[in-house]
Amino acid sequence: MTRLTAEVPFEMAGMRLDQVLAELFADYSRSKLQTWVKAGRVLVNGLALKPKDKLDGGEVITLDAEPEVVVTSEAEEIPLDVIFEDESILIVNKPAGLVVHPAVGNWNGTLLNALLNHDPNLETLPRAGIVHRIDKETSGLLMIAKTLQAHNSLTEQLQERAITREYLAITRSRMTAGGTVDEPIGRHPTDRKRYTVRENGKHAVTHYRVAQRFTRHTLVQVKLETGRTHQIRVHMAHIRFPLLGDQVYGGRFQMPPDCSERLEKELRSFKRQALHAAKLGLKHPVTDEYLEWEQPLPEDMVRLLEALAENERD
Repeated sequence: MTRLTAEVPFEMAGMRLDQVLAELFADYSRSKLQTWVKAGRVLVNGLALKPKDKLDGGEVITLDAEPEVVVTSEAEEIPLDVIFEDESILIVNKPAGLVVHPAVGNWNGTLLNALLNHDPNLETLPRAGIVHRIDKETSGLLMIAKTLQAHNSLTEQLQERAITREYLAITRSRMTAGGTVDEPIGRHPTDRKRYTVRENGKHAVTHYRVAQRFTRHTLVQVKLETGRTHQIRVHMAHIRFPLLGDQVYGGRFQMPPDCSERLEKELRSFKRQALHAAKLGLKHPVTDEYLEWEQPLPEDMVRLLEALAENERD
């Protein structure tokens, strides 16, 4: 049994208990919630009410929820680089090339399959506890909830933009200064697999600053204020600094002039966007303590930066 607690927002004053439950505990079906109300598993300020009773706002609802299987994917023995784990949350370092969630073309061999093998109890959580994603070819830190309470907390923190998410990226072209991109992002009008800056898109804000400059490339630190699909890749391409290796938003590959043999080899072999989720910070769902993790660049990006630096000296 999992005990969940939520305070009724005052803007829900006048709504029926069953309506409020559907809003506050959206991970469960309405029929399941009604069953629990009738079974006495739902208390409002310590009292059992009927589904149609109206609330004033400000009440504290306690729900004793029975875990049920909501994920049907199979567990697979895929290695996980676990950075932190306790009873509530799991932080992993995802390698480039690993898909986060099953989808068309990638039904198996994903992070979700690996998580189910690591902890079978995650099958009772939406998406096996995954509350945010990074692209297949992006490496770095990801957070996973291990309980429904943690899932609700992390989801709420994401919505309130209280999660710290910082990335390291290598862009094409030399950037003179950092800045902010505040441009809405939506699906591309003709290519449904791509996203683009468009007037009727979703609000998206990306902050970036220069970490290291090279003649024709820049290492940048990027901080997300919002979390739209492909946000960093779309925003950097929009300001004409596409990520190195980005085969979707980076345009046709061009070898820069005056390139050393080592740098040419590294550039030709780098087949993914040069993007790494380097820092992740959040409030612990139970203790409310702020926790933060950092993960150094993976080897392929380190080699690339070394080759760029060496090329500057030659």
